[in-house]
Amino acid sequence: MCGRLSQYSGIHDFVAALSMPNAMVNSVGELPLERYNVAPTTQVAVLHVQGELLLADPVRWGWRPHWATDRAAPINARVEKVAHGPFFRAIWPHRAITPINNWFEWVDEGGQKKQPYLIRRRDGAPIYCAAIGQLPNANEGPGEHDGFVIITADSGGGMVDIHDRRPVVLNPELAREWLDPATPKERAEQMVLHQGEPAEVFEWYKVDTAVGNVRNKGETLITQIGGVS
Repeated sequence: MCGRLSQYSGIHDFVAALSMPNAMVNSVGELPLERYNVAPTTQVAVLHVQGELLLADPVRWGWRPHWATDRAAPINARVEKVAHGPFFRAIWPHRAITPINNWFEWVDEGGQKKQPYLIRRRDGAPIYCAAIGQLPNANEGPGEHDGFVIITADSGGGMVDIHDRRPVVLNPELAREWLDPATPKERAEQMVLHQGEPAEVFEWYKVDTAVGNVRNKGETLITQIGGVS
C-alpha cells in the first residue's frame, strides 16, 4: 500500500453501513469529510470502541513505540507479523477501523511519472480497513503520542499488477467484531489473516498524476481517465 487515500463521505455515512447500536461520540464533525488526497502524518478519521461507546476521532496516520526513535513512524503494519512482533505489541490490543472511500497506488508504466490508480469497492460501499493504534480516550481526549497504522496483506488476483500489498478490508459484520473489545486477540488475528475481502471485491482505474502532489485536494483527483479493471 503506497500510502494515500480518500475519505470524503460523512462519518455518519460510514457508520450507517456498520449497523452498530452503540451511542457515538463524534469528534470528527457532522459534514462530509471531503478529503480526496489524504497523506500519511495527517489526521484521519478512525472508529474505535471504548466501553459501550463508538468513538469517531481524528488520529494521526503513523505510529511508533517510544523506544523506536531511530526511524520514521510506520503508516502500515504487515498482517503476517503485527500480532507477535515487538514493534506493535503495545497497540495490538487497541483495534480500530479506518473507513475510507478509496486508496491510491502508483505503477511504473514507462512514462515520465508513475501512473496513479484509484482502488475502490465495485459496489461503491465504504471500505473498512483494519487498523490498530494508540487512540484517544473518551474521558481524557487526544494524547500527544496518539497514532494508528493500517494492517496490510499480500494482494491477490489482478490487483497484484497494481501493488503487491493492500489494506486488510473487513466486511461490516467482521468490522463490528474487530471493533468489539470482547473479541479475543487470537480471533482478531485470524480475522485479518484469513477473512479480509478478496481482490474480486475491488475495481481500479487510472487517475490524473496531480494526485501525486499532496497539495492538490479537489474532487477531480478521483475522476477516471482510463478503463476500469
